[in-house]
Amino acid sequence: MVQLVPSDGGLGLRLAGRTVLRHAPDCLAISVASGNPTVTMVRGNFRLSDASVAASPLIRSNRADADGWLLESADSAARVAVRLDRARLHLKALSGHDRMTLDFALAEGDVLWGGGEQMSHLVLNGRNFPIWTSEPGVGREPGTPLTDQASADGSFAGGDYWTTNYPEPTVLCSGGWALSLANAEYVELDAREPGKLRVHVWSGEVAIDLFEGAPADLVRQLGERFGPRHALPDWVLGGAVVGLKQGEASFERLEALIDAGAAVSGLWCEDWVGIRETSFGRRLFWDWQWNPARYPDLPARIAALKARGIRFLGYVNPYLAVDGPLYPEAAARGLLALHLGRDEPYLVDFGEFDAGVVDFTNPAAADWFAEEVIGKRMLDFGLDGWMADFGEYLPTDLRLHAGDPMQEHNRWPVRWAEVNARAVASRGRTGDVLWFMRAGHTGVQAHCPLLWAGDQSVDFSRHDGIGTVVTAALSSGLVGNAFSHSDVGGYTSLFGNVRTEDLILRWYELGAFSPVFRTHEGNRPDDNLQIDSTPALVEGFVRWSRVHEALAPYVRHLVSEAQVTGLPAQRALFLHYPDDRETFTIQDQYLYGADIMVAPVIEAGAAMRKVYLPEGDWRHLWSGEGFAPGWHEVAAPIGQPPVFYRAGSAFAPLFEELAA
Repeated sequence: MVQLVPSDGGLGLRLAGRTVLRHAPDCLAISVASGNPTVTMVRGNFRLSDASVAASPLIRSNRADADGWLLESADSAARVAVRLDRARLHLKALSGHDRMTLDFALAEGDVLWGGGEQMSHLVLNGRNFPIWTSEPGVGREPGTPLTDQASADGSFAGGDYWTTNYPEPTVLCSGGWALSLANAEYVELDAREPGKLRVHVWSGEVAIDLFEGAPADLVRQLGERFGPRHALPDWVLGGAVVGLKQGEASFERLEALIDAGAAVSGLWCEDWVGIRETSFGRRLFWDWQWNPARYPDLPARIAALKARGIRFLGYVNPYLAVDGPLYPEAAARGLLALHLGRDEPYLVDFGEFDAGVVDFTNPAAADWFAEEVIGKRMLDFGLDGWMADFGEYLPTDLRLHAGDPMQEHNRWPVRWAEVNARAVASRGRTGDVLWFMRAGHTGVQAHCPLLWAGDQSVDFSRHDGIGTVVTAALSSGLVGNAFSHSDVGGYTSLFGNVRTEDLILRWYELGAFSPVFRTHEGNRPDDNLQIDSTPALVEGFVRWSRVHEALAPYVRHLVSEAQVTGLPAQRALFLHYPDDRETFTIQDQYLYGADIMVAPVIEAGAAMRKVYLPEGDWRHLWSGEGFAPGWHEVAAPIGQPPVFYRAGSAFAPLFEELAA
């Protein structure tokens, strides 16, 4: 039971049978300050700093009533009210301070997870994680050539280990507790000091929801807090979603793959709106309606595909290019965010073109985009899904219809998700339309049915390559997101970094054991290998699309299980083995449901990989050989990634058929 109790002349927060926060004269765990922030954004890459002034220490503690306390400095210039309302801890600075820091106590051996969708580190211990949605960056490892080249223009576009599209101020502890802030402001989750989790918030009011339980139960409780899990459309489980963006030629290429034997559930043509060639690569024309010049007779094409059981998917984001027809309409109707001090739309530089920000704090703007753009121009047109891109770029120096941009920045992906969900619901299509996002924050779980891991580099690099999509799925799955997937083949190709055949074949293997198997041509399709570039790549795509199709009965089980239990499809091992400490730090393999262990090959040229198997009777998927619990060096030739299944699974006959 969560309790606030007296403790050595101060107060203590009791959670999971221990005191996780103690504020007393000899242990000042709560402090306040006044801040003066600087926020710099270059094309969605952010850096924040703060010239803050600390208040006097809160050395006096007085109990206000059974559930509340008042903390004060010696001169009463700093005052904080602390109150517990069931399992929500409220703190409010009564002295006008707008920064608050809390130090939570960790026991020896406690392991922390969370932070939203993290791509570099599943475990938070030893590092600081700023919670601010942004572009993740290219390479994400300062000091390496790719990252340094991306940041050479002063844009810090190379990123770092903590930069992510989807941060969230939620932390789970192996000691049997979790906390989740209701705040949308900038937060830091700082676990650099042993024995301490420091939570620093750019606000004078903080609300923290508290939970107790084993990891799987914490995930279930967090899922309930964030909202019900959405089901994936059944049609997407029947094969791969083929991503092509070559205009009319995309249909011919699709037919060639089908003729070769591929199982295809959808065709995704993000360029249905037209293209814009930039120095970054082939981008899209940001005006969200059919481009007949690039896709003649598209309505008939869509109808013909759907009659064959193949859905057509497109692309949309919440910005409007200034040279498209929707921008002047939105501007004339007052639906765009404005400059500070003058009544004209604020324009964001997206790299060689500018776009306006549809102001979703304005109900009329949210309604317009949901109905006139997504409803009429996409759903009524015939689209059965789309990538709902971006959401991270909201600047902090603009004027919104309502709200402070510093508070709205992290909320923006949630508002964007709500607009998409509302549009789909308005047509009675919830659960049938497949749309997916990369950006997020607390609350996006209630609206978005599927995440994708963003714009990975087309390589095996540690912090931005294929392996990061595993970490992304595991970390996001801990905080209420049931389904994740990635761009099979990767996306970002810069400075001569291009796909290898090895990379694509390994990404096929990973995609087949993901809820959705979707390919992408990347930002520079002409420079890179594609799924139909060589006979080996076509053969591999056919085979793994068929594996994904064959797994559909099992994935349907995982979809149902997610809705009932809150457990994600791709699971960190400790969710099922909370007493096995070996599982606590594993982030490069995952349980696919309870019955399959997937250890994807994420190193270039590897033919073996190390795999951990927890207790149980495990069978190697491809050979049927039994493996005991523990660490194993497992053969991993291309075409046979280390995958194991539980011998006692009700789906064992299905798994055995995959090796045939």
